[in-house]
Amino acid sequence: MKKILTSLAMMPALALAGPAVEAAEKQPLNLTAIAMFFIFVAGTLVITWWAARRTKSASDFYTAGGGITGFQNGLAIAGDYMSAATLLGLSSMVFAKGYDGLVYTVGFFVGWPVVTFLIAERLRNLGKYTFADIASYRLDQKKIRTFAAFGSLTVVCFYLIVQMVGAGQLIKLLFGLDYPVAVVIVGVVMMLYVTFGGMIATTWVQIIKAVLLLAGGTTLAVMAMSQFGFSYETLAQRAVEVHKGGMGIMAPGSMLADPVNAASMSLGLVFGIAGLPHILMRFFTVPNAREARKSVFVATGFIGFFFIVVCTLGFSAMVIVGTNPQYFVDGDLAGKIAGGGNMVAMHLAHAVGGNLFLGFLSAVAFATILAVVSGLALAGASSISHDIYANVICGGKADEKTEIKVSKIAAIVLGVLAIILGIMFEKMNVAFLVGLTFGIAASANFPILILSMYWKGLTTSGALLGGFTGLISAVTMVVLSPSVWVTVLGHETAIFPYDHPALFSMPLAFMVTIVVSMLDSSAQAKKERAAFDDQLVRAQTGIGAAAANNH
Repeated sequence: MKKILTSLAMMPALALAGPAVEAAEKQPLNLTAIAMFFIFVAGTLVITWWAARRTKSASDFYTAGGGITGFQNGLAIAGDYMSAATLLGLSSMVFAKGYDGLVYTVGFFVGWPVVTFLIAERLRNLGKYTFADIASYRLDQKKIRTFAAFGSLTVVCFYLIVQMVGAGQLIKLLFGLDYPVAVVIVGVVMMLYVTFGGMIATTWVQIIKAVLLLAGGTTLAVMAMSQFGFSYETLAQRAVEVHKGGMGIMAPGSMLADPVNAASMSLGLVFGIAGLPHILMRFFTVPNAREARKSVFVATGFIGFFFIVVCTLGFSAMVIVGTNPQYFVDGDLAGKIAGGGNMVAMHLAHAVGGNLFLGFLSAVAFATILAVVSGLALAGASSISHDIYANVICGGKADEKTEIKVSKIAAIVLGVLAIILGIMFEKMNVAFLVGLTFGIAASANFPILILSMYWKGLTTSGALLGGFTGLISAVTMVVLSPSVWVTVLGHETAIFPYDHPALFSMPLAFMVTIVVSMLDSSAQAKKERAAFDDQLVRAQTGIGAAAANNH
């Protein structure tokens, strides 16, 4: 159980209900949820049609023409971060572990100040479509873009596998549909969003989804708290009375027992956020650096509020769901939760709002996955078309229409690949992919991005060797960790004793990057160092930054 809950805790940015879902049984067909889901999909396809008519240039396709306001972008970022995992996984963890679950949700917050104060402004001023624009600003365009695209696509592909497996298992639980059917539906709708609507459609789908998730979660929390007179003190007293852990649920428990693993996971989460391509890409959708900062401020506010809601749901469910035999297998209160450990929030919705509210929340959970995979697919497609095709293959001289066409083909290929991989990985515990994704983002993408912005001494050689060191070491450590070497591959003991690589792979990436750059005395390296001052002026002032389009 501890392993399941820990893996759930790693998923703030993923629409995934974790390995606990993999053992879940198929539920009866939920016609209300299916009807509401199709209403949502129909509405978002209308938005995609509207967005397709407004998408005339590469800038429109990749970044919505830079015309999204800070508030709108903040909601969209919050939509990327508030997932089905946040609603289902974290509420279930608070339900089972109490205070430990609360600590984990607070922990997910820590990465946002890094993005706000270190990255958001410079990212918007220096970049155009992808984070490779910043990393390669004064370095060798072809080499750095190739590496950046490799890192981005690795993260995107692993993320998509996790999303698809999560989608299939979640829909099997909530809707009663077969797993392959659910995976194909998600893949096809995702391809429609991205191929026809680009970033405009993806942004508005994220905004609508965020509003629905906030509204649904808040309504559920209000209805649940009404049973405790809207008093957190009463809720806490009742929860302690009925939970098997007693007062223990209000104190730190065993989930952070291994300090090295906890520190490594924390590093991965905090700095991994600042290296996720689909999150970074959102900062190019606003017109200027001020709106970029505002969007992070707004996102942080909404995400923080939603995490409070999730914790409230977890504690409320201890009393409302935990004492009701109908939500347990064979009516045994000491046994398993009906439908799997992640269904606590859904059972709470049924308990306080009946079938109609359960249907609404189920549809929102599925819509959440659609929105997140669309953002991922667009980030992956833009890496292929903008970084590899337009800048590496065509040397920055690609025709805009051809570039968009390549991006749309890439989105379809990624969609088909995601469906195939999602079906292939159905039975596999994919929790390790979450750790790997954050580990790669923190170990490969983040060091190069932050050093390219802030350190004059960075050279192409240092960035390439350091980036690939971070990438390879993170992947190797995860493969040799208990979650893969023992759980997936079936060996008795793990070669690398920790589940999360960031504590080791991230400092290694920084060290190799810095040492190699300092030892590089080539003529090219001297030019790259000399170009830093011009980059700094643009990063600080925004002079020369990509402007928003007028529609």
